[in-house]
Amino acid sequence: MSTILFEKIGSVAKITLNRPEVYNSFNREMSFELQGILDECGKDPEVRAIYLTGAGKAFCAGQDLQEVISDDGPPLKTILEEHFNPIVKRLRAIEKPIVCAVNGVAAGAGANFALACDITVAKASSSFIQAFSKIGLIPDSGGTYFLPRLIGRQRATALMMLGEKVSAADAVDMGMIYKVFPDKKFDAESWGIAETLSQMPTKGLGLTKRALNYSPEKDLDNQLDIEDTLQQEAGMTEDFREGVQAFIEKRKPEFKGQ
Repeated sequence: MSTILFEKIGSVAKITLNRPEVYNSFNREMSFELQGILDECGKDPEVRAIYLTGAGKAFCAGQDLQEVISDDGPPLKTILEEHFNPIVKRLRAIEKPIVCAVNGVAAGAGANFALACDITVAKASSSFIQAFSKIGLIPDSGGTYFLPRLIGRQRATALMMLGEKVSAADAVDMGMIYKVFPDKKFDAESWGIAETLSQMPTKGLGLTKRALNYSPEKDLDNQLDIEDTLQQEAGMTEDFREGVQAFIEKRKPEFKGQ
């Protein structure tokens, strides 16, 4: 059985982590399969938004530790450099909106994959945990980059060192994720976000993502220059012309993602 379920529904690519028996923890096969699917989504012009979730009760429990302790298991260096870091880089580099729908516990690298996505929402019963300190490791997969930028250094430090579980509601309150939905409404509400994004001006959203990627390391003057350059690029798109024309004609725009 495939470790990743993948289907295109309209203009949305639905990616489901599919090792529910081990809480969707990653092994080598799953890591490479996800990398390949993300590459396909990035190149496919029919895909205008990506929806990432998990099968079963969990979103993702991070690395499968059984693989690590096996006699022929990969060293940590390989797991980071070949398995996890390439996934994080793809999540940030694909210039299409990625919605992460956290349907259960998101732990370790699984939590940090969720934070690397563009819009992260969660089921009310789900939770987040930086579990690394429990086994003597440091947060990886971009955790030390994303989490302090989202919630501040003090909170990030406490969550990483103490390994405390954070409820979905608390994650929203501290600015870690965008929204939480009741369990019964979660699938419909989270999918609705991805569907909405898939009908919006895809290139403009991608350029917005690029600008946000630059932002943490730039001063105001440099960021203003970046906005200038990217705005000119956005202004050359067919969707910009359609948006302006629809505004003038007082109708709903029909964006094509071009």
